[in-house]
Amino acid sequence: MKGCIVIITGSPGTGKTTVSGILADISDYPRTIHLHTDDFYHYLRKGFIPPHLPGSNEQNRVVVEAILRACQCFAENGYCVIVDGIIGPWFIEPWVEAARKGYEIHYIILRAGKDETLRRAISRDKLGQDANTELVESMWHQFDNLGEFEKYVVDASVSSPDVTALHVDEGIISGRFRL
Repeated sequence: MKGCIVIITGSPGTGKTTVSGILADISDYPRTIHLHTDDFYHYLRKGFIPPHLPGSNEQNRVVVEAILRACQCFAENGYCVIVDGIIGPWFIEPWVEAARKGYEIHYIILRAGKDETLRRAISRDKLGQDANTELVESMWHQFDNLGEFEKYVVDASVSSPDVTALHVDEGIISGRFRL
């Protein structure tokens, strides 16, 4: 049985990690992986540029390519890979190309209101409160008003993570989020 790739994305504070973990547990696939994309950035040792800073675009492109290749390997071997990370429309083309080549890829963008997103994310210790606030606001705006990608958006502010995961799972089963 060939597996699938499910991308759960959105700005920090939208519940990507929580929903991805739940989804990996409730999926009908017999083998699942919860792949946290931040780990790939932690592998970089020399020459690392924080991915939200100017000048990181080439690095980010390489990291996204490495994530995609890992996902393809798992999917080819029957795993459903739940990709948990920031893979915005600006980095979706390699995934669309993989879908054209026959990989089953689903794209889900979690979105909560700006105030809710900030409330959830600011308490994190990643960068300190001021830098974290600036990053979250910037990322929130990047995932707002996505044009053709709005069809992949799931409102993550109105339901619990469990209910959101169930909604996402239903959308995957129906093909609603398929690239």
